[in-house]
Amino acid sequence: MNITGRYIAKTIAKPLLSAIAIGLLVLLADRLVRLLDITLGKKNSLGIVFEMLAYLVPHYLGLALPAALFLGLLFGFNSLSKNSELDAFMATGIGLHQLVRPVMIVAAFFTMLALLIVGWVQPQARYAFRAIVHSVQNVEIFFLAEAGVFMQAGSRTFILDKLSRKNNQFERIFLFEDKETGGSLTLTSTGGALVEHEGDPRPILRLREGHRLRIDGVVRADFSNTPLPPHVVGEFNNVDTPIGRVVGTQFRVRGIDHRELSLLELIKLRGKPPEKTTVEKMRGEFHKRVVTVLSIMILPILAVPFAIGRRRGHRAYRFALAVVLLVVYHEVLEQGALAVFLGKASPWIAIWLPFVALATFAIWHFHHTCFTLKPARLEPTLDWLIDQIERVKVSVLRRFKAA
Repeated sequence: MNITGRYIAKTIAKPLLSAIAIGLLVLLADRLVRLLDITLGKKNSLGIVFEMLAYLVPHYLGLALPAALFLGLLFGFNSLSKNSELDAFMATGIGLHQLVRPVMIVAAFFTMLALLIVGWVQPQARYAFRAIVHSVQNVEIFFLAEAGVFMQAGSRTFILDKLSRKNNQFERIFLFEDKETGGSLTLTSTGGALVEHEGDPRPILRLREGHRLRIDGVVRADFSNTPLPPHVVGEFNNVDTPIGRVVGTQFRVRGIDHRELSLLELIKLRGKPPEKTTVEKMRGEFHKRVVTVLSIMILPILAVPFAIGRRRGHRAYRFALAVVLLVVYHEVLEQGALAVFLGKASPWIAIWLPFVALATFAIWHFHHTCFTLKPARLEPTLDWLIDQIERVKVSVLRRFKAA
């Protein structure tokens, strides 16, 4: 980059980085509430939440990068236009198409970054996120307990008194385990503590000075003369018993879902899809990712014409049109991919056709802005309409003030 290119890159860098940071914070904050519902009360819950948020960053970054680049270009070139810096560049013989060259370099860098994120990082992070959610949801932990409240952990029901979470100590506990046809087990204790056991993800209750009642059978409550099943009554000084349950020994292997496969794996397994996906979903996912990455290269030539305008004209509607156009394009791709997933459309029509249409419009609009002097046909009409709205607004405010 020459000095002009570095200046253009510096101008768009601040709004671009701000848009990325704000976008990620907003998206992650929305998910944070739901993650707290899953992990609240678990051991090291704050650490688990941040780990889960870290696995979500690639997913949201794939959405934030194109939007941030688009907004950075809009605000950056709009600033150059308002400050007459574009006029100064053009007066020295530097055209708008030349000013976009450094932006295309930035867009190429973002394209390679998006290819890495969408093609490889996102599938791995998605699988890791699902694995940690599985481990959190399927290991019921004692830390959800509240003093004086009956709690359920698997087949065990317990209630305890005077719980201290600082040192995991408690006093007076009643624990009942229902073994269905195998009988039941009842424990009472004057107190104990929660300890960890290496190799077992479940917390261990270490009870002291208690009583134990084991019944090897079902007790009938019909007041018949049926003899009581065999039972054992005893006392203990110390006993360890696990609380909770673990479903399965290990989370499933990666790749059961098409969204957990990298781009190379989507190509390699396109004829032999995994168990819970189809050939249509594999094909649609591949084409959607490729088009999403390539769309980043269109954003500079799409955004720049919307960012600049006549000095005495209104520019706010340009920003609105640009953002609406990008949102509509994203939704069209999503719906097109869904149609491909269901086998109702070809990816070349449902996914690639909108991409070609957007690229054609962007190139035409950019060429019209750079190499022609004719104003856009809709600009005078839109400016007049906005002026009329402003006049009506001022008139209404004056009448309210007079009243």
